[in-house]
Amino acid sequence: MTGTTGHRAAVLGSPIAHSLSPVLHRAAYAAMGLDDWSYEAVECGEDALAPLLDGLGPEWAGLSLTMPLKRVALGLVDTVSDLAVKVGGANTIVLRDGRRHGDNTDVYGIETALAEAGLKAPSTALVLGGGATAASALAALAGLGTSEAVLAVRTPERAAGAAEVGERFGVAVRVVTLDAAPAHLPSDLVVSTLPGRAADMFAGPVAESGAALFDVVYAPWPTALAAAVERAGGTVVGGFGMLLHQAARQVALMTGRDDVPVEAMRAAGEEELARRA
Repeated sequence: MTGTTGHRAAVLGSPIAHSLSPVLHRAAYAAMGLDDWSYEAVECGEDALAPLLDGLGPEWAGLSLTMPLKRVALGLVDTVSDLAVKVGGANTIVLRDGRRHGDNTDVYGIETALAEAGLKAPSTALVLGGGATAASALAALAGLGTSEAVLAVRTPERAAGAAEVGERFGVAVRVVTLDAAPAHLPSDLVVSTLPGRAADMFAGPVAESGAALFDVVYAPWPTALAAAVERAGGTVVGGFGMLLHQAARQVALMTGRDDVPVEAMRAAGEEELARRA
């Protein structure tokens, strides 16, 4: 991954083929007139991250990280933001002057997507799933003023990390099993971090409860859960908003510019999702 022309950036993860990040970042570069910037998708597992980082040349400006690299990245950078440490994962590495700086833009992405939809102060939340995205969601909810959250997960012991993150940000978190989730409705906001169709079974109870919904899935869209809440007249925020805003913050960090063209990125991303559908 070396070369000498222009500035390079990429998204790393596994699997990575369907990532929407290249479309979003390239749209930003085009609108900003950054003709010598390139952005690609690179398949990379946990064990491959350290050697990959060691092999980067000076033309590299930054990396976006997705599953399963966010946690392992914390130990491979020179400096790291307080937020990334508190959340327990870095989804961004900024490369400058031979040094690596780890950061987290997922929290900003979630917070901005929810605020954009008018969900500015949900006091209670029911979070489905207990992984890295759930941890970032709890941090974002704390920023929006949420004081209590129920974390519904398949295996409660695996949710300890996410629950700790919530507590660290001042949210009182209660962990329950996934099948018990409907018993904790109504809630101001339901956050589903479950993949694909795993949340379909909650469509009825969530829609009937009158809760707003943030579903991290962005394709295929809408999910059965999102469609049910929409039909019931509830507010629905999809995963594309989170993806868009975390990418916009990454562009700002990697380029050092604050004139990031969010609407050009949104249009390019929506066009690509429509093409794929």
